Amino acid sequence: MVSPADIPTVAVRDLPKDGVALLDVREDDEWAAGHAPGAKHIPMGELPARVGELDDLPDDQPVYVICRSGGRSARAAAWLNASGWDAVNVAGGMGSWNQEGRPMVGDHPGVDPEVL
Repeated sequence: MVSPADIPTVAVRDLPKDGVALLDVREDDEWAAGHAPGAKHIPMGELPARVGELDDLPDDQPVYVICRSGGRSARAAAWLNASGWDAVNVAGGMGSWNQEGRPMVGDHPGVDPEVL
């Protein structure tokens, strides 16, 4: 079992502003309410079956994995790393993303994006 201390982790404030390969592993309703522009969405429970969808991400940088607060993304990053990917957990998740003032978009026109 991988301990949380063994999972590469980065704070939102330390992420580059542009060009990050970001994987959001939250559920569909969470994604629809608000997510980072340009992120790829694969709910954590679907990741093993859909991991091939990550093949179109740049392979010269890590995949940064994000959820609401950092728990699911840590588990997903651990699984990805064990499967041969270079994955990094985003500490604090979309809650920290929002607090840092990073851009968010939602799927509901006329409704401000939010973190569920």
